[in-house]
Amino acid sequence: MKLKSLAMGTTLAVAALSASGVMAYEAGDVIVRAGIVNVSPDESSDAINVVGVPSVGKVAGSEAEVDSDTQLGLTATYMLNSDMGIELLAATPFTHDITANLGGGVSVDAGETSHLPPTLSLVWYPMGSAGSISPYVGAGLNYTAFFEEEASGKVEALAGSLAGLNRPLPMGLELDDSWGVAAQIGVDFAIDEQWHVNASVRWIDIDTDATFKTSDSSILPKDTKIITVNNVEIDPWVYQLNIGYTF
Repeated sequence: MKLKSLAMGTTLAVAALSASGVMAYEAGDVIVRAGIVNVSPDESSDAINVVGVPSVGKVAGSEAEVDSDTQLGLTATYMLNSDMGIELLAATPFTHDITANLGGGVSVDAGETSHLPPTLSLVWYPMGSAGSISPYVGAGLNYTAFFEEEASGKVEALAGSLAGLNRPLPMGLELDDSWGVAAQIGVDFAIDEQWHVNASVRWIDIDTDATFKTSDSSILPKDTKIITVNNVEIDPWVYQLNIGYTF
């Protein structure tokens, strides 16, 4: 987190020194930005619950962990007036590895998932949008859709062992979609009247429940719940660096 904060601060300083143009948004302007976006989860969860093996149950001190990913980010903002607009955040799909932290320094690769996090926000330029440097704040609503979830071979082997089998237990992974609030701060650095450099930091409330289920009926009935992890709070920090154009 400190390294990312330092990198963002350095980027903003460089952009500020290089900003020499002047811009001014007007009602009806459409601002399109494209660049890199990093999603860095600040996750926590309830204990991992092995519901398919009642003798195991909840694993004390355990939790789910989610790694970060960087993709192409896109935003489009429609200005309602010179100081306020509606912004839509989109991106190419993010893919995250999921790790089961079992406590005591023991971790198991549990699987992976992809997601799309479209976010609609109201943004406000409290100092006005005219000038060479224009900071803004924003708040809105996020919808995160999870897809292409996969359970790892390691967690299937672990589940098979816990169930007293001599082979892995084939499973699929499901993550519930999420609705949550989002907040951001950002700044535009004018290059000229139409082009600018943009940087922003965003926090998104993403909560889900994870369920590992049997994927065939050769051992247990299909879709039998084996492992559940409730209240997985991903709550990522989202860092963006963009080039923007005003139409």
